[in-house]
Order: sequence, then structure tokens, then C-alpha cells
Amino acid sequence: MSGYWGWGGMGGWGMGIVMLAFWILVIVGIVALVKWVWGQERNSPQIPPSSSGARALEILKERYARGEIDKEEFERMKADVLRQE
Repeated sequence: MSGYWGWGGMGGWGMGIVMLAFWILVIVGIVALVKWVWGQERNSPQIPPSSSGARALEILKERYARGEIDKEEFERMKADVLRQE
């Protein structure tokens, strides 16, 4: 005679605990996502407007030194950067 509660013995309580755990995980996940996004935003480099051209030229020189761009592309981009200042 299993009675009202059936084989599980906990009846509705088992499902309630599972739902509670699910919502706790959802809330923890949302909080972790917000913290991660906020941390990414704060860690992004901020370039002051007055030195943006100088910084762009510096980055361009670094890319040329690493071999990411060739001489012609470097000269073309350098002219663009100097024209914008």
C-alpha cells in the first residue's frame, strides 16, 4: 500500500527542491554574467581624445614591426592617420 505519496515518498517536495535549485542557478548565472561584462568594460583601454592620433600611429608602427602589414599598407594607413589629426 503506497498511499497518497506514491513511490517517491516526498511527493511535491522533491519537485519543489529541484525548481528552487534551478532558479538559484539561473540567478547566480545572471549575476556572474553581469559581473563579467562589467569587468570587461572596465578593463578596456581608454584612449584620451587628444592623443588618439599618436596612439593610432604607435599601434600602426607596432603592427608593421610584427610583420602584420607590409610597407605599402603601412604608408597608406600612416597617411590616413596623419590626415585625421
